[in-house]
Amino acid sequence: MTRSVGPAGMRLPLVVRFALREMRGGLRGFYVFIACIALGTGTIAAVNSLASGLGDSIRAEGQALLGGDIAFSLIHRRASEDELSFLEKAGRLTTVATLRAMARPPDGRQTLVEVKGVDDAYPLYGDLELRSGRPLAADFADAGEVIPVVVDASLLTTAGLSIGDEFGLGRLTVRVADVITREPDKLSGGIAFGPRVLMPIEALDASGLVATGSLVRWGYRIAGTDRPMSEAEIEATIAAAREAFPTAGWRIETRNEAAPQLRRSIDSFAQFLTLVGLTSLAVGGVGVANAVRAYLARKRTSIATFRSLGASRGFVVRLYLVQIMMLASIGVVAGLLLGAVGPPIAAFALRDFLPVSALFSIFPADLLLAAVYGLLTAVTFALWPLGRAYAIRPSALFRDDPAPVAGGGRIFLALTSVSAALLCGLAIAAAYDPLLALFYVLGAGAVFVVLRVIAGAIMAAARQLPRSRSVVVRLAVANIHRRGALTPTVTLSLGLSLTLLVTLALVDGNLRHTLTSSLPAEAPSFFFIDIQNEELDGFLQLLNDVAQGGDVRSQPMLRGRIVAINGVAAEDWPETEASWVLRGDRGITYAAELPADSRLVAGRWWPPEGAEGNEVSFAAGLAEELGVGVGDRLRVNVLGREVEATITNLRTVDWETLSINFVMVFSPNVFAGAPHAHLATLTFPEGGEDALELAVLKRVSEAYPTVTSIRVKEALEAVNGVISDLALAVRAAAGVTLLSAMLVLAGTLAASHRSRIYDAVILKTLGARRRVLLEAYSLEYALLGLASAVFGVLAGTAGAVAITVGLMDLSFVFLPVSAIGAVVVAVVVTVGLGLVGTWRALNEAPAAVLRDL
Repeated sequence: MTRSVGPAGMRLPLVVRFALREMRGGLRGFYVFIACIALGTGTIAAVNSLASGLGDSIRAEGQALLGGDIAFSLIHRRASEDELSFLEKAGRLTTVATLRAMARPPDGRQTLVEVKGVDDAYPLYGDLELRSGRPLAADFADAGEVIPVVVDASLLTTAGLSIGDEFGLGRLTVRVADVITREPDKLSGGIAFGPRVLMPIEALDASGLVATGSLVRWGYRIAGTDRPMSEAEIEATIAAAREAFPTAGWRIETRNEAAPQLRRSIDSFAQFLTLVGLTSLAVGGVGVANAVRAYLARKRTSIATFRSLGASRGFVVRLYLVQIMMLASIGVVAGLLLGAVGPPIAAFALRDFLPVSALFSIFPADLLLAAVYGLLTAVTFALWPLGRAYAIRPSALFRDDPAPVAGGGRIFLALTSVSAALLCGLAIAAAYDPLLALFYVLGAGAVFVVLRVIAGAIMAAARQLPRSRSVVVRLAVANIHRRGALTPTVTLSLGLSLTLLVTLALVDGNLRHTLTSSLPAEAPSFFFIDIQNEELDGFLQLLNDVAQGGDVRSQPMLRGRIVAINGVAAEDWPETEASWVLRGDRGITYAAELPADSRLVAGRWWPPEGAEGNEVSFAAGLAEELGVGVGDRLRVNVLGREVEATITNLRTVDWETLSINFVMVFSPNVFAGAPHAHLATLTFPEGGEDALELAVLKRVSEAYPTVTSIRVKEALEAVNGVISDLALAVRAAAGVTLLSAMLVLAGTLAASHRSRIYDAVILKTLGARRRVLLEAYSLEYALLGLASAVFGVLAGTAGAVAITVGLMDLSFVFLPVSAIGAVVVAVVVTVGLGLVGTWRALNEAPAAVLRDL
């Protein structure tokens, strides 16, 4: 006999040699096992690699995304002469101004646009690419009486323009000189509600769009004079700026912090998709257990032979555990290959929206983590079925019994528990949000237990049903509750995947319903911003004239940033779900009376004759999350001036109405005499018709060209488009879970194939016709699929309610289409796969089977 040897001529351990010999027969029966491990591992590897790649790309392209090594930004105001002088001395400087305005083509179709004014030094890093291939300076140099601008291609489509056409922008007439194909710092501006219009910054003053209190963000980007700034130079510049201008109120970002919100979004989204991948692995784990159980059932004779020749139970278990780990390694390697090629493929789809330079790389840490997940899943779900190999006796050589063997008892239960604990611990420790991962692990464990209980309840109920006169019904019901029935496996795998799918579908559907169905009935039709003090009365009168019956409201509006709470710097305040309030600028206002849509929940409103000191009202829900209340003090920077005010009351804010709402409402004395603009809304009693809204938009844009009109329906469509893109990615990942469930069902049918052959042969010998057996099996699978679907709908609805109401603070509406879809998917999948396996069992020749009984 040839000896098996390892490296350096060393003999492999006996158990490994026997495992390799056992596997000479091929992978029959383990294709589902390998596919389940590969799918789950591949999903986790691809998602984590993609997140790492995008994070690395943001860091690598941080200078281009930010537009410099350091960026100083101010809201409402330009840098003062002293501030500008300081910035100019720090390095190469470019000034950028961003705002929203209305583009007015000759045909009267007004379009909301994102205006960016740039100087000759723009961009300091990265390349602005235009369709013509010309540099930006060449297009801007062609200025005559009409100001040249370059625009996004989408503006040409929405506004019906072509290169060379003119349109109104504020008080100017501008000409389309070129089309932007790539804007290096586009992501730094957040979500865009309209196409980009790039224009010379010196033309902004003549446009009338920059006035007192206008919502303009001024950005000052700095780069090294002849090379990128070192980290020490960046830190020194920031320290000097803070020391020289402690109350400037500017937001300072560095190339290492470019697009922070995008990074947080990527990390959160990656964690969510990782949890979906773990769900796929958990569902696939059921397939692992089925495959191991079926394989050991086929190996009963071999195991009994080993035992009769003196092999110990421990040797037998180690032998098949080694085989299982070898097979799991094949699935893991296949999954890692899928995960490795995922980021480069995604790069081609995302290259127009996100930085992707680092996606063409391998991410060993993420692949290693996915491999550990895959191997731990295989061990966790294989140990309990391996207990059956432990329990097989030598006497099994003398009888071909298809009935399953009992498990290995407490030892294997303890080993399985330890392995499951390691898997759960890894999921929590490696998570971006450990608390969320903990809730996921507890929820997944609870669902597993509940599904197992439900499977037992279904079997018990089937056992107690009265005896039917129909042979088909009797056979179907008996198959549901008999020993070795498919009920536990089908209920667990399909129920878990459908729960995830229904939850995601209902959350997505409720978000869309909130944005597109429930809001327009009560939300304003328009927001109008940058209304100057001298324009306010005339503007409101115009709205009342052109939109008779509409509800017109206005409010003073400034922008400010919370810099400290009770003397603690905002960046040092404990992180909570409401910490977004402390990041960046927030809209603020002042009012003598409590807003009509709010009510006080704590404290008192300042008296009509005026507050005694600086007082502020804070949104109650956000205050609770931040841990602040009545009596706490806020320091806010507004227009470069720091103001300290005391929270004297908390009030409710209904954000869902999209009416004029502010986190902070100050007493009027705080901003007495401060320059500011006004915000106005127009709400039609039963929602505005398109023709009426377009007529209002036309009249307002013609009479007040410097006022920006935001049509709520169009803004919601932009947000809905972002949600649609996210939902597509989520559903694709959830589809992997459903595919895993289908593989598990296929594996379950394969595992029960031997038992089904015995059943079919005995029944056909006793006179049953093929049609009767097919009808009985179809009814069995349909009942199991229906039961799984009912659980999936109920559990998925509960999960969706918890997310939409508990986490998102939205109202919940049950969407029956999602429920019906889950039922149809479950029944079609179970009946379809079940009949495929049944047809093979019905074709077996009875003689060969009866001979072994």
